[in-house]
Amino acid sequence: MWLEGKHILLTGATRGIGRALATQLIKDGATVIAVARNTEALTALAWELGPQLQPYTCDLQNVQDREELIEKLTSAPQPLDGVINNAGIQIEADYMVAGRNDLAKNIAAEIDINLVAPLHLCASLAIHLAQRPEGFIVNVTSGLVLFPKQNAPIYCATKAGLRSFTTALRYQAEQLAPNMLVCECIMSLVDTDMTQGRGSGKITPDKAAQQLLQGLRRGSDEIWIGKTRALRWINRLSPKLAAKILHG
Repeated sequence: MWLEGKHILLTGATRGIGRALATQLIKDGATVIAVARNTEALTALAWELGPQLQPYTCDLQNVQDREELIEKLTSAPQPLDGVINNAGIQIEADYMVAGRNDLAKNIAAEIDINLVAPLHLCASLAIHLAQRPEGFIVNVTSGLVLFPKQNAPIYCATKAGLRSFTTALRYQAEQLAPNMLVCECIMSLVDTDMTQGRGSGKITPDKAAQQLLQGLRRGSDEIWIGKTRALRWINRLSPKLAAKILHG
């Protein structure tokens, strides 16, 4: 797959993996429709990366914001070629501890941003992407789709749900749009704001973005990043060992 000249929607574009993806996509000659909540951060990113980055302020948790984004994309003169659903949040929570008043709000935020938003974008844009010569969708999940970790139950559930949806959508595309790529990127632990103070052996956002785009260029259905490649094989050989590794 060639990325040069393609118009690509990228969510979570101003920080971490998203920022690294935006930078590398533009170097490859793509135009990036960069989506984030922070207008100032988007403006700064556009100033840094130039006119190939088209900033779009959108709160992905808000249905109306998503509808307006979809309308803009589907009515634009230049057709959209691809979507990378990268945005995500993780809220650590121990539900065995009583006295928390923010449960419903936090649970809704994680589900809306990590699962509902990418499902909404995929379901609305898939038929348009199917008409492009090399249309594609990349949904970013996590090595935690194999087995959850104990301190982020909602995050793990949303990523597992996104993995299942991506597989089902791929089956639909195989029947009706065989030229469209529906890909899952199974992300490793990356050194970002979200993972600050969590775990060790993290890879850089630049390396994560590089591996994702390498897999996209190859046309891979699944892109396993960093240590998730080893975890995948461990899970095949010994699911109990893989579960033990991720348990903490």
